[in-house]
Amino acid sequence: MTKILIIYTGGTIGMVNDPNNGMLIPFNFEQIKENVPELSRLDYELDVHSFNPVLDSSNMDPEIWKTLAELIYNRYDFYDGFVILHGSDTMAFTASALSFMLEDLGKAVILTGSQLPIGEIRTDAKENLITALEIAATKENGKSLFPEVCIYFDSQLFRGNRSIKYNSEKFEAFRSPNYPVLAEAGVHMQFNTNYVMKAPKDKLTLHTKFNSNIGVLKLYPGITPQAVTAITDSKVDAIILEAFGSGNTTTAQWFLDALRQAILSGKIIIDISQCKKGSVHLGRYETSRELLKMGIISGYDLTFESAVTKLMFVLGLGLPLEQSRKLMDESLRGELTKD
Repeated sequence: MTKILIIYTGGTIGMVNDPNNGMLIPFNFEQIKENVPELSRLDYELDVHSFNPVLDSSNMDPEIWKTLAELIYNRYDFYDGFVILHGSDTMAFTASALSFMLEDLGKAVILTGSQLPIGEIRTDAKENLITALEIAATKENGKSLFPEVCIYFDSQLFRGNRSIKYNSEKFEAFRSPNYPVLAEAGVHMQFNTNYVMKAPKDKLTLHTKFNSNIGVLKLYPGITPQAVTAITDSKVDAIILEAFGSGNTTTAQWFLDALRQAILSGKIIIDISQCKKGSVHLGRYETSRELLKMGIISGYDLTFESAVTKLMFVLGLGLPLEQSRKLMDESLRGELTKD
């Protein structure tokens, strides 16, 4: 029988109304089949691991990512797939982080959640949970059809490190602006396997050391030297530069000097676009030519969530600076597309 491990971290999906006071409280996921009777029609053996206490996803951090990754790694041989129930606010960060932590992943790890609690009449929770389980269990020739970390939400399956949360009010909460969806659940399941990661040849490797000492510099017209140097002169190890369009910045000399000094001090700077769709092309315009010359790394079409977690992961490897810079410029888990 197919065995799936459900890991419940918290979030809206696991909430029900307390009949005594009407407040939302977590339900006991050990009795998941009682709360979602439709699951009994799936021919799976389901085990549940619940966080205690459960967490609002706003409190997610690298230590919790480590706990999740270790759970999957330690139970990897006992299950055919994994479903993580997670609050939607930071789901894309967790999915991106896990993709880097679980190298040569050969089984599906599907994150899902909901916009309405599972006890609500109009909830999206049941469909998201049931279909995430079906996808996690799907195999071809005895191997998982989706050997990667994914997010399933509102009938669509996305690569985890390509996903963003873009809407807090609609069931369609997530999008993958720069990569095709991996599957769509309509009347029939449509699997777009051409876009799925290839099954690994090596055994699963676990990485748990993250360095979160990074800064974020988001540009805007009129940004001041004080605002810029507060980041570039700080004691961070790396900086994400959220630039305009295809990676462009102001050409003011004071600004370029601040970035150059940060690089000379040993900081990694990666340039990503403020645009949700599209890619960074350093050197295409005069406004980014100097960035390329001074050694700023192109983030190509990385999402912000993936840029943050990839930097944490690469810095955590403790490699020499040039090796770290090289890894940031490469696609490690399908997180970016180089032109």
